[in-house]
Amino acid sequence: MDLMFNISGLAETEKEFTTSKRDVLKYLKLIGVDSRFISYTPEKIYINNLRFSKFSRKREATFNKQFPEIKVVRNKLFQKICAKSSKHMALEIKPNSRILMPEDNFMIEILMEPYTRKYGVELVHDGEYDLKVNPIILDDEVNNIFESIFEGDGLNFRRDDNEIYPLANVSLEWINSFLEMDGQKGLDCENKNELANSFSEFLEDVAPQYKENVVKASEYIEKKLEAEK
Repeated sequence: MDLMFNISGLAETEKEFTTSKRDVLKYLKLIGVDSRFISYTPEKIYINNLRFSKFSRKREATFNKQFPEIKVVRNKLFQKICAKSSKHMALEIKPNSRILMPEDNFMIEILMEPYTRKYGVELVHDGEYDLKVNPIILDDEVNNIFESIFEGDGLNFRRDDNEIYPLANVSLEWINSFLEMDGQKGLDCENKNELANSFSEFLEDVAPQYKENVVKASEYIEKKLEAEK
């Protein structure tokens, strides 16, 4: 059942709102939407978490009357990606930190945008920073592990304390499926090691859920080795 929200005064104030980010977010708050759980872009509003955002169909209709040029995206796959990503972000992001963003990565941009409101972070593309976004995806993380093993290096734990990993547990398939639905350019795997990729393709056929298990096993070994130091 849709939650009731107070629209008294909207008629008087509607003309005061522009399409600036500040005004759009202000209007969302006014109609009862929690903007910590949506991603803002000038053309689209992406719902990260439907329940927590409180972005009901009724609120969407109210929003569309004021901003007909801004589309509200209710993509279930994107919401799943956000849920997976948030598990890392909750542990890695420090409130009010400056975060260095990668260039030309739409997926990272819309995933990180809400954290400017959730944790008060500042997203920057140059200059000084406290944390840096590493855009590695799940497929590359797994292939990096396989490559290290096949080359006789054992497990290389490549994570840095000053980096955050929004896509480290999100598969390329999920990412590109969403990007295609949204009319965006897809991503490619960075790891091009033939043996690692071939082994991944083999495992994909026999054990489709293997990727997250490989990463979990690697993280478990890393923690165990750290504890023994």
